[in-house]
Amino acid sequence: MSRNKFPPKPKYDPDTGPVYLYGLHTVRAALDNSNRIKKVLLATPNALNRLRETGELGKVAVKETTPKELDRLLGDDAVHQGAALEVDPVSRFGLDDIKPLRLVVVLDQITDPHNVGAILRTACAFGADAVITTARHSPRETGVMAKSASGALDLVPMIEVRNLGDALEKLKGRGMLVLGFDSESEHQLKPRTGDQLLAIVMGAEGKGLRQRTRELCDEMVKLDMPGPIKSLNVSNAAAIALFAATAGRS
Repeated sequence: MSRNKFPPKPKYDPDTGPVYLYGLHTVRAALDNSNRIKKVLLATPNALNRLRETGELGKVAVKETTPKELDRLLGDDAVHQGAALEVDPVSRFGLDDIKPLRLVVVLDQITDPHNVGAILRTACAFGADAVITTARHSPRETGVMAKSASGALDLVPMIEVRNLGDALEKLKGRGMLVLGFDSESEHQLKPRTGDQLLAIVMGAEGKGLRQRTRELCDEMVKLDMPGPIKSLNVSNAAAIALFAATAGRS
């Protein structure tokens, strides 16, 4: 007979359980976001002091904990730095909620939370007004995505659309140039000058852009890569694309 009186707690599943953001930068950005619903801050005494040095904690409930407890909650792979914040998912916006839209990144069914988080971070660094995702085939907000975004999840609005084709048509109607990226395209991306409104469209690794998405792009371009490897991780490709597409801006 087993000596354990109680069965072990089920392992936390970030895809179905509460949303925990972790890491000092990520938690700080969430605390500073007045539109974010914060439930409870779990932090070690040291992490709590570091967070207080960088700003107010607000009215969030605080529970002191230990690194081992956070490891047990989040998993051994979570680089939490002693802090985790339970939150409601960040509000998703519609196309009419964010104005003006001068530079946006459009994700065509990119589902990996690491990649989406990294793209959010890059989009924030290059001053993008929003990142557009589809309601289906896009990742749920998780600590992994937020950690990869390094705070950008609370800084760059995420616009969620049901029909990506309709959304691209609407962006074009607003005067945006829609650039689709494909490593097999015949045309190389060239730095853009002036203040042309731009939508940078990236597809999932392997599948790339769907056919309907391609048809709606004003241009299909590829990155100039003279080396033997002709494709990159989509988050790296997005960073290069944003740099090249905005290099000529004032």
